[in-house]
Amino acid sequence: MKVFRTIGIALLTFLAGLGIASSQEPTSSKWQKLTNVPTFQTDTALQLTDGTIMVHQYLSAAWWRLTPDITGSYLNGTWTQLASMPSGYAPLYFGSAVLADGQVVVEGGEYNGGTDDETNLGAIYNPTTNAWTSIKAPSGWTHIGDASSAVLPDGTFMLGNCGSCGPFELAQALLDETTLTWTITGTGKADQNSEEGWTLLPTGDVLTVDVWNGTESELYNPNTGDWTLAGSTVAKLVNVPCSEIGPAVLRPDGTVFAVGGTSNTAIYDSSTGVWTAGPIFSGKLGSVDGPAAILPDGNVLVDVGPISPCYASGSKFFEFNGTTLTAVTAPANAADDPSYVGRLLVLPTGQVLFTDADGTVKNAEIYTTTGTYESAWQPTITSVATTLSPGSTNNPIEGTQFNGLSQGGMYGDDAQMATNYPLVRIENKATRHIFYARTHGHSTMGVATGSTIVSTTFDVPADIETGASAIFVVANGIPSAAKPVTIE
Repeated sequence: MKVFRTIGIALLTFLAGLGIASSQEPTSSKWQKLTNVPTFQTDTALQLTDGTIMVHQYLSAAWWRLTPDITGSYLNGTWTQLASMPSGYAPLYFGSAVLADGQVVVEGGEYNGGTDDETNLGAIYNPTTNAWTSIKAPSGWTHIGDASSAVLPDGTFMLGNCGSCGPFELAQALLDETTLTWTITGTGKADQNSEEGWTLLPTGDVLTVDVWNGTESELYNPNTGDWTLAGSTVAKLVNVPCSEIGPAVLRPDGTVFAVGGTSNTAIYDSSTGVWTAGPIFSGKLGSVDGPAAILPDGNVLVDVGPISPCYASGSKFFEFNGTTLTAVTAPANAADDPSYVGRLLVLPTGQVLFTDADGTVKNAEIYTTTGTYESAWQPTITSVATTLSPGSTNNPIEGTQFNGLSQGGMYGDDAQMATNYPLVRIENKATRHIFYARTHGHSTMGVATGSTIVSTTFDVPADIETGASAIFVVANGIPSAAKPVTIE
């Protein structure tokens, strides 16, 4: 249990001086603090489909919205408070997802209002009404806690029981969003869900690295509802004294980069189903719970820290390019942070938002790198109206790769921040001002959908500027080529 791991962390800051893998830092990668610093203690951030960011206030019922400025800058964005969660629900370390209709689901919490109770509370947020609705737990689930979760390709939200919670410790459940009821799934899971993260693959299967089953991994098949073993990770990834592991991120080449709670990493080839050992962090660094995020160029930005003692401070950041680890600059408070307090969210600009969930600071920073995407990774627009009206709703748009090649930001059971869904961005050609049209009704929530035609619908903002404009679809910070559109 992470019994308020921030207590006493300051005593461990001497570990920040431990050695790290040596290499030169990319010269133009940088961190910048937001112009408008949050007035609250930040926690998990989620990308809403209208282009704004929803950020949870640490160990509370409160949520806040970060709105980019008129030029599309999140660095210069502004904060407004959103509706609070249902009474009595103030979680920390919980499952979360943005759904295909744009709503947000939050489930469980290792702590609730300061009590270590592995709460089974949950709620769903409607951004169009700024209102929360409670969700009852799956039948018999007295606990959910810091749950694993993922949105399956058909748009169904899948939730894992926290583990060590009686007869349901190996179970998962599927949410019926219409009735807000659950169906149990997950036959054959080899070990409990606790501390494990789920990575969505191009096949539609879900990959997990087992925490309680040696070096094994498993695959969940959404079509059958079954788990099967997916082979040894070769390298030992689980930090046994801490019972923790790091994030596992799907890259554009179809490989999954899995970071250990040890100093090891492993790489899973989703096309062959074969694991190989990856590079090793020197200096006794690893991710004893921690975040990672895919960058536009396919590199993975990852937050690591000392692997012993558990939850020690001294975070350091690296980029993984598919072969090697390169040390990069870290956010301002990294030396005082263990890796588990970090959260990384991929922004529509291709930047990454870092929120510092240590419960003591009010901090959010943005990471910018000069690396860029390959043209083959871009979404493409094959069909959209050439004329749109302010305030119009349910406008159809079709094309390819609207959901990107990865879920984007990963962590594990403490937080999920996936962004594998399309955003629609409209830029006025005269003013260069940027507007996001709220998307909903995505035809798929799969990743790396290739040449398959997919679709979504969007609502044009009522206050959008009229005139000649360009429309883009953005997925995980990678935009499509522009299509001309006139706003009448």
